[in-house]
Amino acid sequence: MPRMPTPSTADAGATVRVEFAASLRRHVDCAAQQVAAGSLRDALEAALAAAPALAGYVFDDQRDVRKHVAVFVNEQMVRERHRLDQPLAAGDRVLVVQALTGG
Repeated sequence: MPRMPTPSTADAGATVRVEFAASLRRHVDCAAQQVAAGSLRDALEAALAAAPALAGYVFDDQRDVRKHVAVFVNEQMVRERHRLDQPLAAGDRVLVVQALTGG
């Protein structure tokens, strides 16, 4: 009789990798996270659950991405800071960086 996949193995391929650049990890250390594929917001929130103190560096008080933070999905910058409902697919890579400014 064939083995039925367990929920953890059935969903194993439906994950995305979320990484926080060193410019953010210097404030609060957070290893790269494998989280369920869903919306970009869902993935960010799930990854930040591992380091809740980092959320204040990524999101403002409206839960929008801060002005000086950039989010990339598969090396493409996300231009919309307010609507993070774009769907992510299994295997996508999300990188969150703190933009450096100044002269």
